[in-house]
Amino acid sequence: MRSAIVFIIDQLTQLYLLVLLLRFWLPWVRADFRNALAQGILKLTSPLVIPVRRVIPSIGRLDTATVLVAFAIQAAALVLMLSIRNLPMDPAAIAITAILELGLLSAVLFFFAVIIYVILSWFAPGAYNPAVALLTMLVRPLLDPFSRIIPRLGGIDVSPVIVIILLQATMMVFAEYRPINISP
Repeated sequence: MRSAIVFIIDQLTQLYLLVLLLRFWLPWVRADFRNALAQGILKLTSPLVIPVRRVIPSIGRLDTATVLVAFAIQAAALVLMLSIRNLPMDPAAIAITAILELGLLSAVLFFFAVIIYVILSWFAPGAYNPAVALLTMLVRPLLDPFSRIIPRLGGIDVSPVIVIILLQATMMVFAEYRPINISP
């Protein structure tokens, strides 16, 4: 029963954190916030981010309020999952794990964004809708540097393969160095 509760807490936390991380990364990739999906992301996250932003302003494009809210949610979820499992709580380990989990979730976010982008390019090249536009804005800054370096092979852009490999390596590093691993 405890494993199921931990699983539910972990999954719901990760879903909301993915939306918060999207809010964090979109300004970095210079996304168009007039996009309907970007507007939805802002609406979902604003109730928690806006009050924190009144106290802690952004530093340039670094949305410190969103980072702080994401960190607090991740740390609170870790504390809750540790207490459900009756495991010891070390504040330093919780803080480090929360930071590494946010890095891991960011890598997962970009990993799946690249995969979805590639699949859409096969089946619906040039198609437009708000989700595809936002996905393109999110993924192109990762792919473009590699696309300039690596030549196309038979008209096929292999830069997504390199980016996916690097993102998987990043996920492995973040996962390996977590002091706390709460897997259901």
